[in-house]
Amino acid sequence: MEKNYRAELVGVFGDPVDGNPTGVLEEAGFEALGLNYRYITMKVLPEDFDIAMKSLKALNMKGINLTMPHKITVLPYLDEISEAAGIIGAVNTVVVKEGKLIGDNTDGKGFIQALEMNGISVKEKNITILGAGGAAKAIAVECALAGASAVTVINRSRSRGEELVNTIREHTSAEADYLPWNSRQPVPEKTDILINATSIGLFPNIDEKPDIDYDTVTEHMVVSDVVFNPAVTGFLTAAEKRGAKTISGLGMLVCQGALNFTIWTEKEAPYEIMYQALKKEFEQ
Repeated sequence: MEKNYRAELVGVFGDPVDGNPTGVLEEAGFEALGLNYRYITMKVLPEDFDIAMKSLKALNMKGINLTMPHKITVLPYLDEISEAAGIIGAVNTVVVKEGKLIGDNTDGKGFIQALEMNGISVKEKNITILGAGGAAKAIAVECALAGASAVTVINRSRSRGEELVNTIREHTSAEADYLPWNSRQPVPEKTDILINATSIGLFPNIDEKPDIDYDTVTEHMVVSDVVFNPAVTGFLTAAEKRGAKTISGLGMLVCQGALNFTIWTEKEAPYEIMYQALKKEFEQ
């Protein structure tokens, strides 16, 4: 058999992107399955995005991740997008398939998969989300599509919060409400799953946590954080002290990466190996 010195290429376009750890877990997965793939982390400025997207086919790349500020800008370049990505209005994963660029958003799917791996379903649950940015929108939409009964969005900007609520109402069967984020914001009593979908508490600001009334967090709630570094945030620690079951953002990030892996390679991702690789990275 002839040797093949050409690797299949995937990666991420973003700016800033230097702190994006996705390549660690994807490369660990490729190595574990003996796949000749490489994940390249690429700084792509907005003014160069057109050239970068046109390069996917020219370089015979298998696909790409998109992070800020390209998740929305990418839409006109795509031939197809998933239902969820269309509702969210943002794409974080593209696969090149039979000459077409197909977009999806794995942020929310990764979140739901991380919950399921912990024995938790969003079906018929009341979801409360802190924040209304890109991660919040992806998670809220996916939870609603997966059968959540209601989604409450708590956000400081009323316009962004209500925009997300209206999206859920228009495109899903879930109920949706907006609450302004005030100081020591109480968590609604009906909440089954509470999610921090902001970057509050992300390294190096590890002493920060969302400004909510933690006394309104109960043992009947599941509390999850999208922040993955540190794995156990101040938000999760405070919730755990009140008896809530907590789920780290590390699992969501790995589930998201595992979905990307399968989209590109059509192979089942070695989740545990990818998880351990990322965990080790943050323990250094």
